Amino acid sequence: MGSVELGNQTSSANQHMDQTQAARGQSPSQDEKRDPKTPLGVFENQSSVDEPCTRTVIKWKHGDPENPYNFSKTKKSAILVSAICLLVNSTMGSSLPSNAIPYILHEWSVTTQEQVILSISVYLIGYVLGPIIWGPLSEHIGRRNITITTFVLFLIWTMAAPLAPSWPSFLIFRFLAGAVGGAPIAVTVGIMCDIYSDPRERGTSMALFMLPNLFGPLLAPVISGYCSTTIGWRWTFWIALIYGSACLPAILWVPETFGPALLTRRAKKIREADPTAQIFSRAELEPRDSKQLVTRVLTRPINMLVSELIVSSTCAYLALCYAIFYMTFQAFPLIFRDLYGLSPGVTGLCFLPVGAGCIMALPIAFLWDDYLSSSKARGDPWTKKQENYRLPLSIAGGPMFAISLFWLGWSARKDVSFVVPMLAGVPFGCGFTLIFIAMLNYLTDAYEIYSASANAASSGTRSILAVVLPFATLPMFGRLGIAGACSLLGGLSGIMCFIPFVFIWKGERIRARSKFCIALKAQKCEMGERSKGIESSGQ
Repeated sequence: MGSVELGNQTSSANQHMDQTQAARGQSPSQDEKRDPKTPLGVFENQSSVDEPCTRTVIKWKHGDPENPYNFSKTKKSAILVSAICLLVNSTMGSSLPSNAIPYILHEWSVTTQEQVILSISVYLIGYVLGPIIWGPLSEHIGRRNITITTFVLFLIWTMAAPLAPSWPSFLIFRFLAGAVGGAPIAVTVGIMCDIYSDPRERGTSMALFMLPNLFGPLLAPVISGYCSTTIGWRWTFWIALIYGSACLPAILWVPETFGPALLTRRAKKIREADPTAQIFSRAELEPRDSKQLVTRVLTRPINMLVSELIVSSTCAYLALCYAIFYMTFQAFPLIFRDLYGLSPGVTGLCFLPVGAGCIMALPIAFLWDDYLSSSKARGDPWTKKQENYRLPLSIAGGPMFAISLFWLGWSARKDVSFVVPMLAGVPFGCGFTLIFIAMLNYLTDAYEIYSASANAASSGTRSILAVVLPFATLPMFGRLGIAGACSLLGGLSGIMCFIPFVFIWKGERIRARSKFCIALKAQKCEMGERSKGIESSGQ
């Protein structure tokens, strides 16, 4: 085991460490020889008032190879690729039945209009519940166990869907797949925050994080469009299952990245090697019971959504964009299949410009990161403000997203080639991606170790709106027409464009009043690398 930094609270712990080092032929360091009554840090005292504290808190030492921040670039890249594979499975599952819906409904003689969208909506309902549970739990017990458990269950429920004997059972399996499939949305962001301490690296990883979030749902209509008309709608799910099974070895390999969980594991190994050692991680010294789990951990995303202005505003903006994105899975068939008479397979291909726009957004994000880094190196004053790191990307992406909706609505006419409204997908995808890269990065930078909960709140609200608004798609387009409905959505998106401007204007003041940001700042000061402690080699 690598070196660790220990915050000593007692003379008994000092003596234990001296004896351990003597057995290894090592001499105590200067910090270890100091007066045992001199505190090396402020930690939770687990003893009574009349008894000396006999516990030592274990912390990371600078350069520790087991600290996820210090993983090699190769290992970090492999973790990132595995996380992207995990996300593709999750997001592709959301829209998997989209172009197969008529065939699925015909299978079980479902005719009511309200049930047309249920095969996608019930999955997104699971998305609402999943991240609210899995994201906070990953901050409680670690990322790895949550990731593996939910992915295996996801494969099981994906396999169950085409084997369903009835429409209700099919919907139940879709809901269960969404409930576990929503875990990567929150947990993956936490993993990226665990392994990347450099904001630039974290920003790059977040840009790559957006690829599966957008390409997964866009790939699914192509698969379902061609499978349902040739080899049957069930093969849509079999192909998804084959891909997921191919990704399973990579998911099983992903190591634990949550620092507190790793420190707990290390402390337990030390105690197993020496039962007299009173060495614990900070997480072990925190009281754990079912009441605390519910009131503090599982309700944290809701608490952040209600009490944190940054979280609530970001959630509102991203939820609207996300819901509009899922509305296109009904709007595109209305436009390209019904208006222009294209086949289901070709209609699925009409989503490709959206994917092209997503790809175009990535070099924009990378160029911005390069410009930001060079500006910080020059010491430009504007780089001292955290809001300037990420939010300018959303300022560029917001208008693009809104304009694309007006473009789509006003050009979708029989006297205009279908290529013209189809090309509106390019600014749609580019703007959508830039908005998400900027806002999710801002959430991650602002809340760091609480980022999984913040993103769980974001994912939950996005999924709620993505469930509700698609039910209004067909009635809205029927009453307002294609131009009117797209103009309404474009207008709402235009209003939301002002949120990043407000953050740049008042963001520092908002964070200064945030209880989570205040707690995070205090914890970083307490657990910083400059805090003095005893250096010891673990076993």
